[in-house]
Amino acid sequence: MDHLRQQIQQFLLYLQIEKNASQHTLMSYRADIEYFVAFAQEKGVGEALFTGVTPILIRAYLAHLQEKAYARRTIARRIAALRSFFRHLCREEAIAANPFTNVRTPKLEKRLPVFLDPKEMEGLLSLPDVSPLGRRDAVILELLYATGIRVSELAGLSVGDVDLLSRYLLVMGKGSKERIVPVGRKALQIIEQYLGGARPFLCRKYKGSPHNSLLVNKFGAPLTDRSIRRVLEKYVNLLALTKHVSPHTIRHTFATHLLNNGADLRSVQEMLGHVNLSTTQLYTHVTKERLKSVYKNNHPRA
Repeated sequence: MDHLRQQIQQFLLYLQIEKNASQHTLMSYRADIEYFVAFAQEKGVGEALFTGVTPILIRAYLAHLQEKAYARRTIARRIAALRSFFRHLCREEAIAANPFTNVRTPKLEKRLPVFLDPKEMEGLLSLPDVSPLGRRDAVILELLYATGIRVSELAGLSVGDVDLLSRYLLVMGKGSKERIVPVGRKALQIIEQYLGGARPFLCRKYKGSPHNSLLVNKFGAPLTDRSIRRVLEKYVNLLALTKHVSPHTIRHTFATHLLNNGADLRSVQEMLGHVNLSTTQLYTHVTKERLKSVYKNNHPRA
């Protein structure tokens, strides 16, 4: 199977170089392809996997995934990964036709994003204290809500990415694409307080290689994605919210609150760093649900 492994490696290299795919995406693609290869081998398809993938084998694979009770979203992702891989094999002329072209993926249920209402969000933002770590936590919560950036983007911010004078952040997004995101006065004020006292205090304990990360832990080292999630979880538990709240929930909240208050979809798309407007349009469903609720609760003949 050396030739097959080589083709998988070439495909992953193509995704990394041509598509700027993240390490997480590359790992997911590799796992999805190798899972199918293992299944095909169990069914007797050997080295000639490229030509041995028949509609019968694909149907058996779909049935296998359903028997294992995988979520429709997982099945759709796995088929999409295989469709993309075999399309690459067609481009490389390793096969004549893509066997996954006409494979129908399961219809996904539309899940509206969970978000916090303004009162819940204000409650969350009011929780950090004025200790050095409390100041840092306030920056985490304020920036997530003020900018809607992803947790990985927040963890990747350096001190130089914050322009206090012009009131914006320089954010490195998915696919190594930079974007400028405006920041509100309140968040900037809290960042200024953190940079003026809390961050230097925490960095005094640091003994490692020099760095310029905006967010640091209690030892002055750069804060990780996982640590940011733990910080948010701590305050969500303190507020005793019944909703499942993650950094992405705050991102949903940012977008929903902007649209509810009259922001246009294109501007929100740019701030979120969405490539396609259709991704941002998901939030319009939330605002429509809110309008229906307002109408139902306030119109005398509703």
